[in-house]
Amino acid sequence: MFEKLGKIEERFIEVEGLISNAEIIAQREIYQKLTKEHFDLSDLVEKYRELKTLKLQVSESNESILLETDAEMKELLELELSELSEKITTCQEELKILMIPKDPDDDKNVIVEVRAGAGGDEAALFGSMLVRMYKMYAATQKWKVESMMDSLTDLGGVKEVSFLIKGVGAYAKLKYESGVHRVQRIPSTESQGRIHTSTVTVAVLAEVEHIEVDMSEKDLKIDTYRSGGAGGQHVNKTESAIRITHLPTGLVVTCEDERSQVKNKDKAMKVLKSRLFDHFQQIASREYSDVRKSQVGSGDRSERIRTYNFPQGRISDHRIGLTLYSLEAFMNGELGNMVEALAIADLNAKLLSQT
Repeated sequence: MFEKLGKIEERFIEVEGLISNAEIIAQREIYQKLTKEHFDLSDLVEKYRELKTLKLQVSESNESILLETDAEMKELLELELSELSEKITTCQEELKILMIPKDPDDDKNVIVEVRAGAGGDEAALFGSMLVRMYKMYAATQKWKVESMMDSLTDLGGVKEVSFLIKGVGAYAKLKYESGVHRVQRIPSTESQGRIHTSTVTVAVLAEVEHIEVDMSEKDLKIDTYRSGGAGGQHVNKTESAIRITHLPTGLVVTCEDERSQVKNKDKAMKVLKSRLFDHFQQIASREYSDVRKSQVGSGDRSERIRTYNFPQGRISDHRIGLTLYSLEAFMNGELGNMVEALAIADLNAKLLSQT
């Protein structure tokens, strides 16, 4: 590890010199890449330099102990050496964490898709609760939410809803939400007081502006239609809604949020790009699942990740075995404890894979 860190420090010094070069500063794209690299390496290099300083202090303390003749002073030096050793251990653990490659998508915006699964109206209504929950969490993070597509039931439940969340770190905090969410509760229409079980599928996709996938025009089937609405003045009298089918994969995207066909097409293409990127990532992930599978699950869309038990007021995440008895607060967007626990579990799994 020490040898690798030394090479990283050499690169950091090299980049530091480059971003001070007037010719490099004039080349905006290159300069931006280098300043980002410098920023990404700075914490790691700073911690490495701290470790080197501590090791030097240990060496000096050992020499002082060998030369010291006064018993009391020698005891103080040995105590200092013990404290330095503890600091080195802590520093090395922090370096291991800093050396884990950062997910390149972590700072991206996300597209959240919520679909009702098994359970009919009850599943659809729970889907609307999840949409509200994620939007409330986004508000606590000062993120912006932009609707992309709403397909609702007559009761206001969710058939399929997608929305864009814009904000730094959105993907890092929400990426563990992909999967099947199960709800157990007594519907308001249930006279016998029986608990019903329903499911909702959530997909969290990193927004992809530029994607290197084969998506030529001949692979796309684009249809237009009139979007639904509440009737009256809200009925769309023009075919502004868009449906795009990616023929090679069968992926279908619809967007009817905007009154403009052009805007709906732009939004639909953005969602399609992100879905294609996620689709190919899923294939790659399955191919290497034995190596890459972590404690927080494989990310498979069919995986049941969490149960919301309303009678008992609890949320259980099955990937990390965490149960919280704060369902009401959770449904009001207070996801912080769960998000942190999932991130820590993921980090621990990555640390284990390094050993």
